[in-house]
Amino acid sequence: MRAIIPVAGFGTRLRPHTYTLPKVLLNVGGKPIIGHILDKIIKDGFDEATIIVGNMGEKIREYIQNNYDIKCTFIEQLEPKGIAHAVFLSRETFSSAPILIILGDTIFDVDLKPVIKQSYSSVGVKQVEDPRRFGVVELEGGYVKQLIEKPEHPSSNLVLVGLYWIQNPQLLLQCITDLFKKDQKTKGEFQLTDALQLMIQKGERMKTFDVQGWYDCGKPETLLATNRHLLDKISDRTALDGVIINPPVFISPHATVTHSIIGPYATIADGAKVNDSIIRNSIVSDDAQISMALLENSLIGNNAVINGNFRRINIGDSSEIEFH
Repeated sequence: MRAIIPVAGFGTRLRPHTYTLPKVLLNVGGKPIIGHILDKIIKDGFDEATIIVGNMGEKIREYIQNNYDIKCTFIEQLEPKGIAHAVFLSRETFSSAPILIILGDTIFDVDLKPVIKQSYSSVGVKQVEDPRRFGVVELEGGYVKQLIEKPEHPSSNLVLVGLYWIQNPQLLLQCITDLFKKDQKTKGEFQLTDALQLMIQKGERMKTFDVQGWYDCGKPETLLATNRHLLDKISDRTALDGVIINPPVFISPHATVTHSIIGPYATIADGAKVNDSIIRNSIVSDDAQISMALLENSLIGNNAVINGNFRRINIGDSSEIEFH
């Protein structure tokens, strides 16, 4: 089985981190976002993946090839024309067999096995308070009646979460081609939601499946919330001499932590060095150096250096801050 994973977005809401690193390589709960996604689909029986990459795509390719055995094909999306366009670019990697499309900025916790056993196309959904940022789903008789991308006045609180099981991928490609011919865009892009709606209009019967475990990684505050959720699932009780650990935490075995208080809800990634500091509800990324600092609700980029007495900071890769 094949999964299609578009990850070509710029991640503008996570700058400055995404100036130097693709969003899906940001560390959360001890590994990059794309790592959590691949772990999940491999567990559910997928053995092939098409990864649609954009800017800095070579970094994503390097990470996956160095850490995963799943058979991957990498496709470049050179222009930001939308998710439907990204799926269309991947058309040579699949035929008539069903495919799973997963948006690459979300970590999910749902059993996909029952979904892929059914004979219908199906989309993952969840009830939310404000559906205007999402594709909204209207149901009739247990099937999807209408999908509307980011409506100003939503008729439903049921929204798409970025998981799509497509039984008829060739029909999806036909519908994406129809969008191109009509130059039908929403918010300036060719939307997958619009292509799925065309499939329904052409007779495709589509159901939904509930995804309660849906964890957004699109903004600093949601990335930290997802980090907390993932750490809650870790049973490891790391012990380090001279370090007070308030679980849950993730401390890489390749990190160095001395004379510090870590946690709760702190991730310390590979190569990081932390000394004489207190860190809670924060992510300290690869090879960052933290000294004599109090960090809370913070995102620290790769190779960043902090010497000082801050409480909250969002600092990108290879930056340096000193407090005197």
